[in-house]
Amino acid sequence: MVVLLTIAYVFSFVDRYILGFLVEPIKADLGLSDTQMGLLLGPAFAVLYAAAGLPLGWLADRSRRTWIVSAGVALWSLATAVSALAKNYTHLLLARLGVGVGEATLAPCALSMISDSFPPEKRGRPVALYTAAQSLGAGFAALGGAAVLVWAKTAGEISLPGVGTLKPWQLTFLIVGLPGLVVALLLFLYREPQRQTPSGEAAGASIPETLRYVGQRWTTWASFVAFPMVMTTVAYSQSWFAAMYERTWAWPTERYALWSGLALVILGPITVNAAGWVSDRLFARGQRDGPLRVMLMGSVLLVIAGAFTPLMPTGELAFFVWLFCLVGMSTVSAAAPIALLNIAPGPMRGQLTALFYMFTSLTGLVVGPPAVGLLTDYVVGTENIRYAAATVPVIFGAPVLLLLPFAQRRYAEECQRVLGRPVADH
Repeated sequence: MVVLLTIAYVFSFVDRYILGFLVEPIKADLGLSDTQMGLLLGPAFAVLYAAAGLPLGWLADRSRRTWIVSAGVALWSLATAVSALAKNYTHLLLARLGVGVGEATLAPCALSMISDSFPPEKRGRPVALYTAAQSLGAGFAALGGAAVLVWAKTAGEISLPGVGTLKPWQLTFLIVGLPGLVVALLLFLYREPQRQTPSGEAAGASIPETLRYVGQRWTTWASFVAFPMVMTTVAYSQSWFAAMYERTWAWPTERYALWSGLALVILGPITVNAAGWVSDRLFARGQRDGPLRVMLMGSVLLVIAGAFTPLMPTGELAFFVWLFCLVGMSTVSAAAPIALLNIAPGPMRGQLTALFYMFTSLTGLVVGPPAVGLLTDYVVGTENIRYAAATVPVIFGAPVLLLLPFAQRRYAEECQRVLGRPVADH
């Protein structure tokens, strides 16, 4: 089950990230600005992803989750494939909206299914394996983008029966979109895990009940979610890195895509699985806030390394520093959902997961890519994109790091209340 969900998550990140490696050819063919590409990279996906998240989380707490995920995978795969037929900005915008709705089904159902299949002290590794799909998907998108860009230099337009003439970037959307339909079928046929609802608890909480629950503990939840929100903002702002390397250090996009793709495929899974293992070890030793500690350490690393990466004198040195940022982002990606499940009651777990991903993804996608695009268009200039990229971790990350002691204290209290066990002394 975890492997199948991880494969689905890989496909979701490939479909989400591939656009970032096709920025320059799409801009050239469709005549788009950096601001328009920033909107396609972020808000176009995030708006419906966020809007659909909570209703789908509510549905995940009540209905057959395998069918919900299957429908979502089919929808985002078709929307990605249809992007190949885009003739203008509006067409791409509508396709990205479809990708957002489809991908909103995955996280609430997947984490709920994993949580029902493993006890708290053994959730770290399966959640980490599932989370490894983020770096794997982004890495495969980078490697695929590199292959397409190399191929584009030797091949012209391609004619497909029933479709017509396509350019390499259009064919890329078809190649990465259509295989997801096979995953959708496998998920549809998979059995539904039995829900683990303690006696005395309702089978599923209503949306108002869930919102009241969070509202009564808003300081705990706000301080907790602020750190993964910074992570997604920094991560999605790096959708511009291919363009930054080309404009700043004259790296061909395919070179950056190859290097970053290999790093994501190799270093990302190692980091997230290590973070999951450490989280399980800390939890087993009685440190119930162990996953949060791991998440906070990753947050500090990603903010510092993310700010310094674009300011390096050479592309090679910038890439080396970025590897530390990647470790930080992967650590937060793995530890945050593990920490979330420890303070999420069963009857509202799907909705709380949806809210978590709604806020983190919406913030990252709406703020990250457009911030860089707006800064380059209106402040620093397109050739100084490095300064725009370096600004994002500073202005959004530095203030949140000041919340670290408060977040740790409030989370420890909430973890003790939900799990009913003492949190180990610091």
